[in-house]
Parts: sequence; C-alpha cells; structure tokens
Amino acid sequence: MPSDLYDDTLAIDFGTSNSAVSIVEDGRPMRLAVEGAADTLPTAVFFPADGAPMLIGAAAAEALIEGEEGRYMRALKSVLGTPLLHEERRIGGRRRTLASVISAFLLALRQQAERQAGRPFRRALSGRPVHFHSIDPERDAQAQNDLRDCYYAAGFEEVGFMFEPEAAALSAAAESHAEGLRASETGLIVDIGGGTSDFSVFRRAGSDVRIIASHGVRLGGTDFDHAVSMTHAMPLLGLGGELRRTFGKGLLPVPNDLFAEMSTWAKIPFLYTPETLREVQEMVREAVEPERLSRFAKVIDNQLGHELAFAVEAGKIAANVPAGSPEAAAARIDMSPIERGLFAPISPASMDASLSEFRAGLREAMQETLRLADLPASGIGSVVLVGGSSLMGLVSEEAVAVCPEARLSRSDAFSSVVDGLAIALSGAPAAAA
Repeated sequence: MPSDLYDDTLAIDFGTSNSAVSIVEDGRPMRLAVEGAADTLPTAVFFPADGAPMLIGAAAAEALIEGEEGRYMRALKSVLGTPLLHEERRIGGRRRTLASVISAFLLALRQQAERQAGRPFRRALSGRPVHFHSIDPERDAQAQNDLRDCYYAAGFEEVGFMFEPEAAALSAAAESHAEGLRASETGLIVDIGGGTSDFSVFRRAGSDVRIIASHGVRLGGTDFDHAVSMTHAMPLLGLGGELRRTFGKGLLPVPNDLFAEMSTWAKIPFLYTPETLREVQEMVREAVEPERLSRFAKVIDNQLGHELAFAVEAGKIAANVPAGSPEAAAARIDMSPIERGLFAPISPASMDASLSEFRAGLREAMQETLRLADLPASGIGSVVLVGGSSLMGLVSEEAVAVCPEARLSRSDAFSSVVDGLAIALSGAPAAAA
C-alpha cells in the first residue's frame, strides 16, 4: 500500500469499555499514547456541571469518584443503532444527543493522536463488531451508519470499517510468525469485548492471513456486569421485595425495571430525574422492607449509580479466581458509598451461577463460526482469546469445551484489535476466503 494512502489515516478501536489508536510509521504499526503514557483509555466522558470542558478516559472516572458535580457516561457504543442515540438530553449545561457525545469523544481521540504523531488525520479505519445487534439486520446497518456519521462529525473525511476479530486475527498471526510458531495453522479468534462477542476463523501461512468466516453476537462484559449486579447488589437495594397494595389486600412484587436500568452502564445517567426519585419514594412508603428501597432512593438522589457499577465490576474481577483460593475468600462488592458497612458477598460459585446463562450463547456462537467456516472443531489448531472480558474464566472454559484439541493462547486483551487495524493499513489486509 503506498505510504500516502495511510500517512493521514488513523486506526481506531472505539470500544464499549476501552479505546485505542494506532498509525503506520516507517511501514510498521505503532500505537499512540492517548492518556498520559497509556496507549488505551476507558471509553468514558464526564461533563462538569459548571460547563467546563468535557473530560475523557480515566480523567472522567476520577472526576466522578472525587464527587465533582456533573454527568458521567460510559458504554456509549451500545446505543448505536437505537433511537436513544438521537434523543436530546440536558448534559453539561446544555441539551445534547448521545451522537454528539460520541463525536466529541472521537474528536478528542483524533486531536490527541495528531499531537502525538505531529500530523493531521483525515481518514479513519475503524474496528466494528461483526454484529452491533445480533438479530436485527436493519438496526445493525443503522449502527454502522450512525458510527460513520459520528466520525464525520469528529472531522474525518473518509471512514472505513473492519471487523474487530479479523483485525485481531492479523495481530495474532503476526505475533505467532514473530515467535517462530508453526509455519501454517488454522485458528479461531474469540474476542469478548464490553458489548459484543466476535469470532473469526483464520488460516495463517507464514505472515499471510486469510479470513475464512466471522460471526458475532451482542453479548459482552457489560452483560456480565448487569447479571452480577442484579443477582448480588440489587437485592440489597430492594429488588425481590414486596409492596403493599394501595387498595385491597395482598402484596405486589417490587418492579424490576428500574433495577435493570441501574445495572446497565448506558442507562444509569437517565435515571437521575425527579420523576424517577418520586416513583421510588412512593415504593418506599408501600414497601414491606422500606430500608432496602430507601437505599435505592439514595442511589438516585445522590447519583451513586456509577460508583455502584464500578464496585460491581471490581467484585466480578475479584471473584474471577479459583474457588477456595485466598483471593476468593476476600471477594465482595463494596456498597459502602450507599451505606456505611454495606457489602454484597460474592464468590466464584455465586458469580458462576449468575453468569451460567451466558455459557450456552458463547458456545453456540463459537460452534456457528465453525459451521460457517465449514470446519470441524478438530480443524482448529489454536484458539486466541482477545478482549478484556475474555479474561473471565467461563470464556476460556467454553473455548476449551468447543475446541478441546486446540492450543489456547491469549493475545493482548486491549490492543490486539488496534494493532491489527494498523497492520491492515500497512499493506496486509485480511483476504476473504
């Protein structure tokens, strides 16, 4: 590929949970620092209430944790292709859409990359999941169009897309070639991100890579967080409780809807309304156990939803260890910002029970990828785990169950996709089978 075609092109992995950028320098991929010396950053924003400039990444999370007044938002990618993307909300002192928030985040990434590289970027090669939305082709296509429009609004003049697991396949193949592993091999990429799970079967011959089949489902780490929150944290806030009827005898279950939204990263900011608070306070008055629902009212009134979500995520990570280990005994979800001394116990066994419903979906998605590739499991020589959520034990367990004869390896969880995008830019794009 002639250098003038990629000198002004930025490879961007815009992820649900984390993002990164890379360029081609002297014919080689090179990641750029996007936050201090770090070459990845959380896909998060914070709009100060006083109208000060938007913060992104770790700086956004620090503003939230330090109690600054403002609006914190994460998992922005999950709203692509949905009507929520274009609904106006009052954020940071003025009305904005989530599309404009995503565009502002991408603009900040582009400007940081330009400062680091010392040159402008007019084009972008962006990763994308195989399916933004698993069973809705129309919404799936709309999500890519939405993302393209956000890139245009961020100042890019041209935008190309590449499936994330196919980019990861290029990166994994380059690593294998550099390490002198088998000269040729057929592998399966298992890329479990924050919002989607994506898979590619690829064939490597030396440094050449051919993509045979790709598949994906809308399932990722934010779904794991949601399940852990609903089963471990939300019962301490009133989920599963009962309400007295205003008229008549008997009891009613506490509705699940608000708890489900409070357990969903992208929806948390929109619960902080007077109407929601009044609804919960009314439930407190009718509750059989009002002290639990009072905690939920405090979460809404004091805007503690994201602190709770971070605590759930930390508890999930802490419990992702072998049962019986010292680390397992220490795992818990710290809910003390809501009430002093409040903790939700969590263990490897209880977390596994919470996430068990996802095992079948992961297994079936891997099997479907092999079916699309027209290959038996025995034809896979290696399974490469990619993405932050691939670190969860159930992912490797299901990968081994599907491909028991394959060698299991891990590529860099947070940079494989952006490395692969830059490899594609440097002149080695994946070829269709």
